[in-house]
Amino acid sequence: MSEDFEPKIIAFCCQYCAYSAADMAGSMRLQYPSNVEIILIPCTGRFDVILALKAFEAGADGVYVAGCLEGNCHFLDGNIRAKKRVAYLQKQIEQVGLEPGRLAMYNLSASQGPRFAEIVNEFSATIIHLGPSPMKKKLAA
Repeated sequence: MSEDFEPKIIAFCCQYCAYSAADMAGSMRLQYPSNVEIILIPCTGRFDVILALKAFEAGADGVYVAGCLEGNCHFLDGNIRAKKRVAYLQKQIEQVGLEPGRLAMYNLSASQGPRFAEIVNEFSATIIHLGPSPMKKKLAA
């Protein structure tokens, strides 16, 4: 893989935990790749598969959903529903030629700024290993 490949990553983050953790990571001046576009959603329970599909269609190399710790969702079970949707979509995208590793779900609390930076680094490394999304080639054709 080309060393100059910088993946485009979309992160759907719940406002209560994941987005707050991202804010904390920024406040702490933690280093992580700047190629992640964070999209604030009220709860991961509002995440819908169409959001991820549209992100891939728009050229994202990877998409992840980040929300509250399991059992601590501010809307009771939103993150559990999101986890099921992500697992479902991972199976579906594999059938159209995308690696399931291009889509992930993470859980963290608002106080885990360092964990947020770690997630960005880990997911970015995974996507760099997978290379550019095959969707980009299909869309360009």
